[in-house]
Amino acid sequence: MHSSPAQVHDQAAEADLSSALSLANIRQTLIRLEDTIIFSLIERAQFARNEPVYQPDAIPVPGFRPDGCRYSLLEYLLREMEQVHGKIRRYTSPDEYAFFPEDLPPLVLPPITYEQVLAPCSTAVNINGLIMDMYLQHLLPEIAAPGDDHNYGSCAMNDVTTLQALSKRIHYGMFVAEAKFRKQAGEYTELIRRQDGGAILDLLTDRAVELKVIERVRLKAATFGQDLSASNGDGSAGGSYKVRPEVVAQLYEQWVMPLTKEVEVQYLLRRLDDEGGSSGGSGGGHLQQQQQHAAAP
Repeated sequence: MHSSPAQVHDQAAEADLSSALSLANIRQTLIRLEDTIIFSLIERAQFARNEPVYQPDAIPVPGFRPDGCRYSLLEYLLREMEQVHGKIRRYTSPDEYAFFPEDLPPLVLPPITYEQVLAPCSTAVNINGLIMDMYLQHLLPEIAAPGDDHNYGSCAMNDVTTLQALSKRIHYGMFVAEAKFRKQAGEYTELIRRQDGGAILDLLTDRAVELKVIERVRLKAATFGQDLSASNGDGSAGGSYKVRPEVVAQLYEQWVMPLTKEVEVQYLLRRLDDEGGSSGGSGGGHLQQQQQHAAAP
């Protein structure tokens, strides 16, 4: 008996959905994003801190906030990049989240209809403000040497690349959350109905997996970022790194994984909204509770 075209389409859609939510496939995506993040940190680390890049009015860019304050160079460039990328539908993809979503432009390319993998509430979860604060206040001082080498444009471009990679990696947690929800729907549904964010966080957390990730990124940073020109007399590596592996490991332990879990909790607390099963909690506050006990990287 032959399947009808509609049945074939439904089977293909089901296979695509299964593949998108396979924890093995999600894990491979996150591993690839580790490489992107580490290489972007190495690129940024070649320049000094360059404070004027981040100070409003320090560089006269042609852009102003509603309060009349001029954008910093970083904010100006990030907004301009999102304008270009937004026109060619980057931010219609379910794994991309803009830093300034309220200012995205109309599409130039026709929209793509994606398979509905995440619940509709995914569009309401965006923690790029926290990611920006983490990058400027904690990560950047660790990877960039103090001082000013006047390479402002190069710095800002590398900042944008790094921020976008971190944002994609962290917001990809919604795919992890959806996959885990479907594997343990009964347990998660009960916690969502109670709006118990703390218990959801506990159920999501697998410390053994986290430790493996931390060690993997530490090893990658040591491999990718080793300065081979700083070798010992016998030709072996001298232990000099463009970005210290400990900084990358701490980035993941103290920021990337907690922020990812914040995304997951926010998403799951809203997961049943369109099914009439949740009161629509915000999910906020769980990351802040964790950070009270975490040192800066």
